[in-house]
Amino acid sequence: MDNPSTILIVDDDRDIRSLLADYLEANGYRALAAADGNAMWKILDETRPDLIVLDLNLPGDDGLTLCRKLRAHSTMPVIMLTARSEPLDRILGLEMGADDYLPKPFEPRELLARLRAVLRRRGSNAGADKPLRFGRLEIDRDARAVRLDGSERPLTSLQYELLVALAENAGRVLSRDTLMDLVKGQPLEAFDRSIDVHVSRIRAAIEDDPKKPRRLITVRGAGYVFAKQQP
Repeated sequence: MDNPSTILIVDDDRDIRSLLADYLEANGYRALAAADGNAMWKILDETRPDLIVLDLNLPGDDGLTLCRKLRAHSTMPVIMLTARSEPLDRILGLEMGADDYLPKPFEPRELLARLRAVLRRRGSNAGADKPLRFGRLEIDRDARAVRLDGSERPLTSLQYELLVALAENAGRVLSRDTLMDLVKGQPLEAFDRSIDVHVSRIRAAIEDDPKKPRRLITVRGAGYVFAKQQP
């Protein structure tokens, strides 16, 4: 890669940090490593990685807490790692703003595939289109930013891509299968039963009252529709 993407690995297991750093660098990436949240914040004070691989079980602040704090001011992509595989852990990770979720043990090449998919989504539309405007809502595809009344609303890269797919098809009901097809490169497993979590996060960002959505509407038994006419 001429300008390699920088990946920050946050894991308290030294062997995993070393293994992933070596593997990513062998595949053309620049790898940084941190053993806990304190080390992660120090690195983020000095540089801006393109993606964070974040372990759930860390000393001090755990991965969920760190992801939530990061999401308060950044849309930097996050892939969550965990030794636990319960569906609740995955849903909690997504609710905190993770872009993807990978249970341990895993093959490094699977992490590489997911990492590439997230980065591809992040850069696929850069500089491509004029903003989409719906009433007080603006989707700036050049800046990959979503604004309501001029105020930027934080979304993960996957949530942003879902919103763009829905907005570009405003007025059309999109099933979950159609959304999975429109958002290229995302492993189906990450959607499966958790797409509703992403929709809920989008609504929390763009709706005046997420419990009574007027922009992103559920069509029972069919999917979702993004309203053409909005407040």
